[in-house]
Amino acid sequence: MKMLLLASAGGAIGAGARHLVNLGMGRLLGTAFPWGTLTVNILGSFLMGVLVELLVLRFGGSPTMRTLLGTGFLGGFTTFSAFSLDVLVLLERRETGLALVYVAGSVLVGFAALYAGVVLVRMVLS
Repeated sequence: MKMLLLASAGGAIGAGARHLVNLGMGRLLGTAFPWGTLTVNILGSFLMGVLVELLVLRFGGSPTMRTLLGTGFLGGFTTFSAFSLDVLVLLERRETGLALVYVAGSVLVGFAALYAGVVLVRMVLS
């Protein structure tokens, strides 16, 4: 139960930070392009790299801290950071083909699933 509460608390803070970045980027650069999403994806990936290297690999971070910061905060900020870490792990294992399948599958099948959901709702509601 403690880990669930830590992930939830970190997620709430991360989601709030994502909202603030989206607002700030919209004010700074406009809303014609998804600058906020691009920013949180890049920043979240950078922060995941810092977190993994410093907390987990260098300082032996506890499962509690990994849950609060990785799963919680970064998960609420952007799940793209977890996706980026998964790709890096596959590449470091020299599983380039699997990494490419994962990237293509996540992006293409994810978009197809989103489109299918939109079409389904439009069909049901029209």
